[in-house]
Amino acid sequence: QVQLVESGGGLVQAGGSLRLSCAVSGSISSLSTMAWYRQAPGQQRELVAEDIRGGSTNYADSVKGRFTISRDDAKNTVYLQMNRLKPEDTAVYYCQGYVSVYGGYAMDYWGKGTLVTVFS
Repeated sequence: QVQLVESGGGLVQAGGSLRLSCAVSGSISSLSTMAWYRQAPGQQRELVAEDIRGGSTNYADSVKGRFTISRDDAKNTVYLQMNRLKPEDTAVYYCQGYVSVYGGYAMDYWGKGTLVTVFS
């Protein structure tokens, strides 16, 4: 059973920073594309950043230059460093990824989310 567990959310003043972590557990053989999404109240879930195995990354225009996605495959962990936070970054942040298990193929998994609240 693969699980994605986010941590690191919280309350932060505008201009501050937070670092989110996503720990992937289970009988994992490899991580493929991993991503962070967010969903603000009353809005649809949106892609924030993705890390494509092999080195390329993509970011939403609204976070470019402020957020950085990274991964540590040895620890099966994905990170989202968020700097210069704005009130409009307030949302529940979800980790999503394609995870391969031993003897299987890559499947899509989601975490339960961590709340980030930015106040001015």
